[in-house]
Amino acid sequence: MGLLSVAIWLPIAVGVLLLATGRDENAGITRGVALAGSIASFLVTLPLITRFDTSTAALQFVEKMPWIERFNVHYHLGVDGLSMWFVPLTAFITVIVVIAAWEVITDRVAQYMGAFLILSGLMVGVFSAADGLLFYVFFEATLIPMYIIIGVWGGPNRVYAAFKFFLYTLAGSLLMLVALVFLYFKSGGSFEIAAWHKLPLPLPAQTLLFFAFLAAFSVKVPMWPVHTWLPDAHVEAPTGGSVVLAAIMLKLGAYGFLRFSMPIAPDAAREYDWLIIALSLVAVLYIGLVALVQQDMKKLVAYSSIAHMGFVTLGFFIFNELGVSGAIVQMISHGFVSGAMFLCIGVLYDRVHSREIASYGGVANTMPKFAAFAVLFAMANCGLPGTAGFVGEWMVILGAVQYNFWIGLLASTTLIFGAAYTLWMVKRVYFGDVANDDVKALKDINAREFTMLAVLAIAVLWMGLYPKPFTDVMNVSVAELLKHVATSKLPS
Repeated sequence: MGLLSVAIWLPIAVGVLLLATGRDENAGITRGVALAGSIASFLVTLPLITRFDTSTAALQFVEKMPWIERFNVHYHLGVDGLSMWFVPLTAFITVIVVIAAWEVITDRVAQYMGAFLILSGLMVGVFSAADGLLFYVFFEATLIPMYIIIGVWGGPNRVYAAFKFFLYTLAGSLLMLVALVFLYFKSGGSFEIAAWHKLPLPLPAQTLLFFAFLAAFSVKVPMWPVHTWLPDAHVEAPTGGSVVLAAIMLKLGAYGFLRFSMPIAPDAAREYDWLIIALSLVAVLYIGLVALVQQDMKKLVAYSSIAHMGFVTLGFFIFNELGVSGAIVQMISHGFVSGAMFLCIGVLYDRVHSREIASYGGVANTMPKFAAFAVLFAMANCGLPGTAGFVGEWMVILGAVQYNFWIGLLASTTLIFGAAYTLWMVKRVYFGDVANDDVKALKDINAREFTMLAVLAIAVLWMGLYPKPFTDVMNVSVAELLKHVATSKLPS
């Protein structure tokens, strides 16, 4: 087993162990095992960063062995500059989620921790899969633990939200399965994603494939107008569920565009780039306005995530290096920032049991340490220079202006809307006089919460001040992808 296999199966094995043996009367041991398993899984991913060769676009850390030999399906793993950073990011966020749930989850602790560890391994599998069927299995399997997390530990409408999440994402993916089967036969019986990239497909076939993939990935991102499941899922999910959903699961759909839609159907991607750009701008403009009127903090950050992910899809389909690289940087930074925002909301909810903005006011007076972290993450969500939120957005705006000035101008309004809804929430929740007795009675964050938020704050500032390690990894792969997309794959 190579590094990627260990990164996938170690958290899954620990998760299954917890499901099989964990009992609430042994919750302390369960938490310790979950934390040890998540930290070990994260440490396994660090050599991917230190040993990654930034000079090649080829897959690295490759593992390949027969899986279903009759249908020529392989257990084939590998990462390149488009996917490498998402493996350690997934493992890192899982550690944070385990720490966040330490004192908060008291019921079915083993099942909660086990579900997150299994989900972590499956998401790493999505980013590592180099075989189409293997990708599909991991992609769909991620739905099950998240469905359980929302449905069991969620809020009052958790069953409705869990069903809506599951049905939306499953329905979109069925068309992708049809596309994968078509490609299998078209390539002479191969599920190798790299082989599919080389297929000379006529434009009608590319168009059908492009829209089949769009159905699967647009729901997962989620793009407007198939975004309505996300606010419901976020509001009802426990804090850890919201963190993983925003930080990692939304990226599975965006990653699918890079790995499938653009390289397999490049001519169709160029033919329908206007559609994706239009839908992305709607997400940036309209959803930004929707976020402005939210009274629930979780809903506000959920709509903010949709707007930020609209930036990602915009960056992909303007087909220049600044745009695509900026979109991938935005995916990584959004993982840190949105995860931190949901954790901050969770800290307040654990104390006051309300997510309504009107329930707060003057929190900085009673929780100064916490407020400092919360305002930093809010500034990053606005795209403040020096924070992770700025780098990707700035690169995408520059790429969009290079593509078309007016598209760049419309895209840049996200900085205005982002600042408006985020600062409006910050002003009403954290500043001013203490609003009520609940806020007056608040106690500042403990050592566990401080550690969790401090680690994320370091990540947000590190990426904002020194993004070079992130961009260096992806430069060659992005250039290779754009070169591939620019070359027609129509049969001669």
